[in-house]
Formats: sequence, structure tokens, C-alpha cells
Amino acid sequence: MSTAAPRWWRLAAYGLLGLPLAMAALPVYVQVASYYSLLHGTGLAQLGWVLFAARLLDTVQDPLIGHLIDRLRQHLTRWLIAGGLTLALAFTGLWQVPATLIAPTLWLAVMLFLAYSAHSLLNIAYLSWGARLAPASSADSTASAPVLSATAWREGAGLLGLILGSTIPATIMSASPASIAGQMAWYSLGFAVLLILALYALLRLAPAWPAASEAAANWRSVLQRMRSNPSFRRLLLPYFLNSCGVALPATLALFFIGDQLRAAPLAGLFLGSYFIAAALGLPLWTALARRIGVLACWRLGMLLGIISFAGAGWLGAGDTQAYLLICVAAGAALGADLAMPNVLLAQLIRPDEAPAAYYGVLTLLGKLALALSGLALPLLALLGYQPGQPGGLPLALVYAALPCLLKLLAMFVLRRELPAAPIFSRSLP
Repeated sequence: MSTAAPRWWRLAAYGLLGLPLAMAALPVYVQVASYYSLLHGTGLAQLGWVLFAARLLDTVQDPLIGHLIDRLRQHLTRWLIAGGLTLALAFTGLWQVPATLIAPTLWLAVMLFLAYSAHSLLNIAYLSWGARLAPASSADSTASAPVLSATAWREGAGLLGLILGSTIPATIMSASPASIAGQMAWYSLGFAVLLILALYALLRLAPAWPAASEAAANWRSVLQRMRSNPSFRRLLLPYFLNSCGVALPATLALFFIGDQLRAAPLAGLFLGSYFIAAALGLPLWTALARRIGVLACWRLGMLLGIISFAGAGWLGAGDTQAYLLICVAAGAALGADLAMPNVLLAQLIRPDEAPAAYYGVLTLLGKLALALSGLALPLLALLGYQPGQPGGLPLALVYAALPCLLKLLAMFVLRRELPAAPIFSRSLP
């Protein structure tokens, strides 16, 4: 393989797939329950159990899918194409329920299983591909600049996908119930076109995924390798703590905006500014990481997030301008949270190792953090908060103080436990 760094447009071609993957993830988590309840009269208890089971399966299967990708590297193109077609069809099927042929709940369970599995296959392979975009001329090649640049393109496209995936379905769902299914069919068609184009760009225009230097080991050997990598093991706890610190305010944002600020009509402005700030901040974090190192850059991002959410805890009704500034600052911090851990992991995997199983573990922790953030709702109820009523101290504590504590713990663990090896301390070229 050539040691020349990939051209920017090839890295952009790699990053494009982040857009449809983000579009598929957000509506499935946010809008499916409302859609089936509104259009098909599905009970909330039934929906809750189906969603819980599907998300649990989605979480635990990621390391196994990662290992499967490592084993199927020689035939990965056909698997990616199959995964893309499955995701496009399952995503469409979620919104087009043949209610006269099958119970909506059973249909939802099948479509969620297919959509989650296909999405995990594409996403883990995609992250692993990005980890191997650096020149292979030295033992520490995975820490070089192309990995950072590819990550910035990928996460920037993903943030655009989050914006599209949050605004378009929300607009459709606010329309007349009779028109929702038809409009979601057109939205699904647009998603499928974007997914096909992004896969084509990845497979034909992006830098090639280097051939594996050795055959993928069996599952037991893979587990042993991961256990014997101390830097990888020490990355997992701070990553999980920080992911929980990001997931909690995301889960409670609409409650905080509506009940603490009493500014529900401005929710779109706040969320849009948050994601746009994250997208604009990514190139700045990438440039900073080249100067001070990836680990130091991530810790600075955590510090900015802590400062932002600490300010949110003091806000009350009508403090919309201050909260808008907090959204911008917290969104900028999100850029570091999205990009730096994946680059760090790329640096921790030996060049001759298959990376997908590692990324399967990382995505498992991210999904587990998202699932656990749902426990914030019963915690708030225990503290006396009721949706629709002023949030007060309970909402401020869980929305702002608890994420700050989790991020502080993540920073502390990073400082104390990650080895001070040159791979973390050097500046990138």
C-alpha cells in the first residue's frame, strides 16, 4: 500500500455514509413509538416491551457483528451491499405497515430487528474502515492525520444526518394522520437514494480498506487479544461514563426546555443550534488534535461540556438567550466527544489486528449508555418531578449536575489510568 496520504475528496467520499446512517438511527429511537400509537393504536405497554427487547438485542449483538466483519473481510463488499439493501427495505417497512396481514406489533418487532442488525453491520464496518485509512509504513501509522480527517468528514456528515432525521420526520408527524404514512414513504425513498449513493462513494471513491495482514482469529482469541490490550481496556470506562454524560441531557432536553425554561416553541431552535455548533466545531477540534494530541483534545472537549451544563443548572423560566449560548457551547463540545474516542481507539489497535471487534465493543457501550439514560425518567419521578409542571431542582440536578459529575469522573479516569505512552502524547503530523 502507498504511504501517501489520501486526497481530501477521497476522505469526503468515505465520510458521506455517516449521513444516512445518522438519519436511520434517530427516527427509529425517537418517532417509532409515537407513529405506531397514533396510526395503528398500538398500546404503550406493548410498544415499550418491543422497543426494549429490540434495543437490548441491538446492544449485545455489536461485538459479535464486529467479529463477523473481521472474519468476512475478503467478501465485505457484498456484505455491505446486502446490509444497505436490508436497511433501506427495513426502514421503509417500519413506516408502511400491512395492518390487514400481520399485527402491527409483530411487524414492528421484525422490522426493528432487521433495521438494527443492518445498521450495526454497516456502522461497525464503517468505523473499522476509517481506522485503517492511515499509511501503513510504521507501527504507529494508525495515529496519523488521515484518520482524524476521515473522522471529521464522517462525524460532520453524521451531524447533518441528525439534523435532517430530527426535523423532517417531526414535520411529517405533525401533519394530518391520514397523510403521514404517504409522506413517510417519500421520506424513506429519499433515505434509500442517499444510502445507495453513499455506499457507492464508499466502495468506489473512498480510500481502499487495506487487505488484512493476517486471518481473523476465532472469537476466543479475539477476546483474549482485547483483554491483553491494557490501553483498550482503560479506554472503556471513561468512554462509557462520558457517553452517559452526553446521553442524559439529550434524553431530557425537551423536558428541560418545556418545563424549566417554559420555552417549548423554541425547542427546534435550541436543538438545531446544538447540532450545527457540533458540525462547525469538528474542523477546529481536528486541527487542535494535530497540535496537542487526541487525548488532550478530548479532555478539553469534556471540560467545555462540563462548563456548559453547569451553567444550565442555574437557568429558569425565560432564560432563553443564556440557554441558546449554552447549546452552542455544548454542541461545540459534542464535536470532540464524537470524533476523539474513535481516533483514540484506532491508535490503540495494532496495525496487524482486525479492528471491527474492538469497534463492536465501543458501539455496545454507546448504546448501553443511551438505554440507561432512559432510567432518568423514573429517577425524576422519584424526586417529585412531573412532566408539564415546573422542573425545579430535580430536573436541574438530573439534566445538568449529573452529566457534569459523569464527565468529571471520565476526565479523572483518563488522567489516572491511560498509560502515558508516546501514542497519546505526541502531536500528529
